[in-house]
Amino acid sequence: MTSDGKYVPWTDVEYFLGKGQATTFPLSPASAHPEVSYVVGHGGRDIALHVELDRRRRAPRSSLPTIQIDQIADRGMRLARIRTTQIALMRDFHDLLSAIADRIVAHGRTLDQAFEETIRAWTALLNRPHGFSTEKRIGLLGELAVLRCLSEEYGWETAIASWTGPENEEHDFGLPGFDLEVKTTASEQRRHTIHGISQLDPTPGRPLWFASLQLTRGGADGRTLTESVHSLRACVADHAPAVLNGLDSRLVMAGWSNDLPDDERWTPRTRPLLLDASALPRLDSSLLPDSVRERISGVQYTIDVTGLLPPIGPPAVALHEFHLP
Repeated sequence: MTSDGKYVPWTDVEYFLGKGQATTFPLSPASAHPEVSYVVGHGGRDIALHVELDRRRRAPRSSLPTIQIDQIADRGMRLARIRTTQIALMRDFHDLLSAIADRIVAHGRTLDQAFEETIRAWTALLNRPHGFSTEKRIGLLGELAVLRCLSEEYGWETAIASWTGPENEEHDFGLPGFDLEVKTTASEQRRHTIHGISQLDPTPGRPLWFASLQLTRGGADGRTLTESVHSLRACVADHAPAVLNGLDSRLVMAGWSNDLPDDERWTPRTRPLLLDASALPRLDSSLLPDSVRERISGVQYTIDVTGLLPPIGPPAVALHEFHLP
């Protein structure tokens, strides 16, 4: 919306793009902070949203390859600039920018909140799953249980920031000094499916630990995924409300939706088994020549770590009092 309360019509934007002419549409009222503007770039090549940053605030980070957020200086102000790398999607990106601006100007949200809420809402709309397999359900349950344990050791802010699995990173958690891969199974044996030839490869300079979790159907005493999510969200809302949006966005990226049918109850079958990844049976991508590794994709295999003993000495993370949230 413009400073007089109206949205910037796409027809107006298209006019300046067609003319190859730069222009700026002020979206926030005069003298209001933060200052928000919709900008058609020089030469009419792109569009962007400019949002004023105060001295203590940084531009939010975008994990989406199609959206770039950087910091610029203009008229003595620090501004966050939100752009797209996909010119072909400019019309749709216009709607996204309008939604972010509306949350800031009309609803008083911060830039970080407006960006995360908009991305989360659009992701939920476009990628809403039609179902959630048992494998995915217990996998997410296991990661949430580990997340709760990590919050007790590192605090909620660090624990949630470390949960990178939903962002399609190589490992589920990136913690201070090491990475953690979490696998959860409902079988009596500790058999786990490994996705990708490099999933169990440590990142250079960072030890990798592996957590083997076993769940079983818990009957009336068990927990559904929805109950665990609501319990975790309530805890974060009480103790670290500033990172609740971060948790919600990760839950959406992981595929969870409050609308999904959920009547399966689970409980831990055994205590977690923590192993140094170097002791795991695994395919080692470093043993393959580059010419071969580059031509292999979609590798999936199962490992069985039943009976393996944890290393002597304390593991990198303890997962004390493990239970479903």
